[in-house]
Amino acid sequence: MRLARLGPVGAELPVLVDGDRFLDLRALTGDVDGAFLAGDGPDRVRAAHGAGTLPELAGAADLRVGAPIARPSAVYCIGMNYAAHAAESGSAPPERLVMFMKSPNTVIGPYDDVEIPPGSTKTDWEVELGIVIGRRANRLASPAEARAHIAGFVVANDLSEREWQIELSGGQWSKGKSAPGFCPTGPWLVTPDEVHADDVRLTSFVNGEPRQNSRTSDLIFGIDEIVYQLSGYLALEPGDLILTGTPEGVALSGRFPYLGDGDVVELEIDGLGRQRQVFRAS
Repeated sequence: MRLARLGPVGAELPVLVDGDRFLDLRALTGDVDGAFLAGDGPDRVRAAHGAGTLPELAGAADLRVGAPIARPSAVYCIGMNYAAHAAESGSAPPERLVMFMKSPNTVIGPYDDVEIPPGSTKTDWEVELGIVIGRRANRLASPAEARAHIAGFVVANDLSEREWQIELSGGQWSKGKSAPGFCPTGPWLVTPDEVHADDVRLTSFVNGEPRQNSRTSDLIFGIDEIVYQLSGYLALEPGDLILTGTPEGVALSGRFPYLGDGDVVELEIDGLGRQRQVFRAS
């Protein structure tokens, strides 16, 4: 299934994307949130779709596309999880999982404009595979248990202000990761049965020029390993978002300029859809 949320900020409507149709889910749930994902919500959607009882949402094509999940309780991020990106960052590939966090209020729609923070000169893009948790995961016994706790996958842009992240960090990365709008997400939440997320291509473009081009099979720590390891340190709650890392090809490499007013960033992951953001000076 491909789930989405359409409408103005704070008033998005849950829908099932069925080809070029958007089917209204309000009879089944008020939102695509943790309670819906942890309960029997997805199963009820499948059953209603199979029975043909979901109505089309009138005027859906004219509505804003929001993030496909309601604001999560947490956004966890994995750093330097592609060897080539670690190298362009000046680091060796990590031997242990590197984790940092973004504020949940960074999550916005996939086509929303993004404000470059006041004073920023090093705003950078990062295409990433996002994992959405469907069942609480705490102290899993093995990576083999992880997939049962995953509701689906999304495209995410782990935007970063590199000066704040690195030069002014004080030792922590999150300062450069949590500006408003710094996590465009979507357009869809795609359930695991619809995509082989362990090996899909992810790409990014700035003003139409290619930047990143890799596959999730190049992850140092794979999907199941990430969920398993994180569950040993914390409790992953339904609706939480995990960003799995970005491949090489970002401005931090020194090969490309950082983002400025009017720049357009496009991201795509096979089977998960495409994003487009226009960046605006504050």
